[in-house]
Amino acid sequence: MDRYWRWFVFAAVVAILLGAVAVIIETLPPRTVVMATGAEGGANHELGIRYREILAKAGVKLQLVPTTGSLENLARLRDPRSGVGVGFVQGGTTNKKESPNLESLGTIFYEPLWLFFRSGIANNIQALRGRRVSIGPEGSGGRALALDLAKRTKVDSIIGEWLDLSPTAAAEKLIAGEIDAAFIVTGWDSPVVQRLINAKGIEIGSYQRADAIVAYYPFLSKLVLPAGVVDMLETRPPADVVLLAPKASLAVRSDLHPAVQHLLLTAAVEIHSQPGIFQKAGQFPAAESIDLPLSDEAQRFYKNGRPFFEEHLPFWIATLVEKVLVVFVPLLVVLYPAFKLLPQAYNWLMQSRILRLYDEMRSIESEMETGLDHNRDALNAKLDELHDRANQLRLPTTYASALYTLRSHLNIVRARLSAGADPTK
Repeated sequence: MDRYWRWFVFAAVVAILLGAVAVIIETLPPRTVVMATGAEGGANHELGIRYREILAKAGVKLQLVPTTGSLENLARLRDPRSGVGVGFVQGGTTNKKESPNLESLGTIFYEPLWLFFRSGIANNIQALRGRRVSIGPEGSGGRALALDLAKRTKVDSIIGEWLDLSPTAAAEKLIAGEIDAAFIVTGWDSPVVQRLINAKGIEIGSYQRADAIVAYYPFLSKLVLPAGVVDMLETRPPADVVLLAPKASLAVRSDLHPAVQHLLLTAAVEIHSQPGIFQKAGQFPAAESIDLPLSDEAQRFYKNGRPFFEEHLPFWIATLVEKVLVVFVPLLVVLYPAFKLLPQAYNWLMQSRILRLYDEMRSIESEMETGLDHNRDALNAKLDELHDRANQLRLPTTYASALYTLRSHLNIVRARLSAGADPTK
């Protein structure tokens, strides 16, 4: 291979490698991801802290954004300018049409709609007539769900006053006797729930006709809080409590990097797969698309588990190896035959430069065969011009012999023209 060809191939390889490296760097996962959680001190925000700790071990910073609840989480996820890429979303609060740029990584836990009320109020809807009831702050999924159910069951017409208190503030005022009842959507492990179920003078409401409500709202599940689960000695609660609960989903923007989705799913398994009051071991996370479709990465995760390299290598090394394989293997498949054909193409190109002169020389020979002497000067001029072009032709050393042969043939044609000989003899 001559010097020019080697330099050409070297430059091509370097350019392709630099392009491939640029693609790999450009498509590496972000170092920082933003998660919308819920109110600080609430169950979802505490879960966000656990996600943050797990992602930090993999070298990814999870920035938590406190919110008023699920509806604000949705608003931030829909807004690409917010920077939020993942958040907790309560079931029944959106759909694919309303949130076309969002996907789900699956459901991760139950969020019961608790109704806490002060002792002495009968455990039925009519007992709330004229009462002061907290329903949650604006922007919370719990408020939207409680209002919808209140309208469905006609409770909205008998409540004395709806209050938009946060779960923590509602608990404080309920215990202090400043309000009569509170609807709160949160998990069993929530500090607010644990405080209220153990507070004296506070009872848990049980939903009547829960099956009928679930029939109207398929995103809800019917749960049972067993009698005595809070205190077996004193049998608190004194009877089974029927609850209604949407499932929370881990929602992401559809453009969130696949490797980050895998990391979030791995964290979800670690955090949510344990058994609980309302769930069996391994029940969550689950491949359920209640409001939003499962992302492609989530579907692969639930079907095949974690990618091979992420299972056996540190996160960033695994991601880099996967990217290298994704970029370079197809590149090699395409480039190998291309590089194999390049020498042939290069040889054809060099030969064609010589053959072009041969074609013109044969044209001159054809004119000589006509025997028209008055064309001899013109033919000599053409041969001179061909000879000059042959001398100026710069070709690699490999093709020097072909160039010398061309010049020799031009000299032979010139000699025959000068002698008036028939070039075919």
